[in-house]
Order: sequence, then structure tokens, then C-alpha cells
Amino acid sequence: MWPEWINYFQDLEQRPAERLALLVGGLLFFWILEGAIPLFQLPYQKGKLKHASINFVFTIIHLIIHTLLAILIVALSDWCNQQSFGLVYWSNAGIGLTILIGVLALDFSSWLVHWIMHQQKFLWRFHIIHHSDQKVDVTTGLRHHPGDSLLRGLFFLLLIFISGAPMYTVMIYQTLVVVATAFTHANISLPATLDRLLSWVLISPNMHKVHHHWKQPYTDSNYGAVFSVWDRVFGTFRFLDAKLIQYGINRDYPKEKDEDLLNLLKSPFQKQSH
Repeated sequence: MWPEWINYFQDLEQRPAERLALLVGGLLFFWILEGAIPLFQLPYQKGKLKHASINFVFTIIHLIIHTLLAILIVALSDWCNQQSFGLVYWSNAGIGLTILIGVLALDFSSWLVHWIMHQQKFLWRFHIIHHSDQKVDVTTGLRHHPGDSLLRGLFFLLLIFISGAPMYTVMIYQTLVVVATAFTHANISLPATLDRLLSWVLISPNMHKVHHHWKQPYTDSNYGAVFSVWDRVFGTFRFLDAKLIQYGINRDYPKEKDEDLLNLLKSPFQKQSH
């Protein structure tokens, strides 16, 4: 008999209203916190709400794509369970180890696809939409081109297949990554010591802000979503004092273009540079 909290996550995918409430609640919480302890006074050209509205369009598209992919996610996870296929079954893992294997595997999928999008020029055309935001705040977290979102979903499926992650593990990770995405992109100032301590285990706000710095090698570093282990193991961890961070890759997206929705949607199919 599974513990009650495991049962909660097992069918959380079937309760979209609860998942949406978690997403919106996280955004609102950190939106308010940004006003109380901002890291930077961001240069919103047309106001914070206008900036947020552009990013929310990308968020809605991302959620639609995820809703469609969820059918495949549930089917694949159930198939792994029926066939006893994947690391969690081959290792005869109990609940605790199953959660650990599944969560780490899915977090590795986030790191891996992110790293690949920075290395492969065609895929970078889609991912640069995320980096083109020159006012990084909590709404930037889900500013992903549909092509970017689709690729993330495919890698997510691949790591479910390899790990055999059951649905309760999938939903635990997706809950973690929703909160982590809001936290790491939020324009909040934490004590430097606390941020550094957090970064030994989790992706901290300042650690991820380094990834949004305009200049390499910082742009091509700190790819993690929830846990910092992958960047430390694979040598992609970089530190930069938060005071020195400057957002946005403005070579292809000057300030007047980073909130041009139609241009952002069609630009991956036009010639870009890295």
C-alpha cells in the first residue's frame, strides 16, 4: 500500500486545475517578492505588465504543448511499469530509491537538452528566445519558443524510458521544476552566503542568473533546472558576482525587439548567429 502522499502525486496529472494553481501561485508569490527584495531595478520599457504579457503568451503555448505530451508521458510511464522496464525496475528499487532515480534522471534530461541547445546552432535559434529577455524576472522562466518546449518534452520522454520513472515520480519532479523555475528566474536578492550555500545542492537564483549573462563563457554554463550536481560533475558550473551580470543577448534582439511577439515566434526560421 502506497503512502497517501504518493497516491496524491500518482494521479496529479489528472487534476490540471491543481497543477495550474501551483504554477500561478508560484508566479504570484515570487512576483510579490520581487517588489520587496529586488536584485536589480529592471529597465522595463513599457512596464512590467507589458513585459509579463509577452512571456505569458509563451507560457500558455508551453502548457498546451505539455498537455499534448502528457498523453505520451502517461502512456510511456505505464508501459514501463507493465513491462518492468527501466532502471527503477532493474534495480528492484523501493519507493525512496525509485523517487531518487526518477527525479535525478528527469533532472538530467533538463540539463542535457539545455546543454545540447547551446551547442547545436539550429536548436540555439529556438532557445535564444529565452535568452533574448533583457529583463529577467519570474515570468522569464517559461519564455520558451514552441520548438524549444517540444524538444524538452522529447528528452523528458527519453529519460522516462531509460529510468522507468512511474507517474508519481514524474509528478514529483514536475512539481519541483515548476517551483524551481520560478525561484531561479525571480528578480530577488538573497544574501550572497545563502545563495552560495544553496548552489551546492540546488540551482540558486544567482547561479542561474549567471546563465543569463550576455557574454560567454557565462551564457554557456549553469544549465541545471533543479539540482546543481550536473553542472559540477560535467564542468559547466561558473560563478560571477551578481553585480556584474548583464542580461540579454542583444546582438540579434535589441531592446526594441525582445518584446516583439511575432518576431520572436518566427525568428528561429530566419538566419541567426551565436
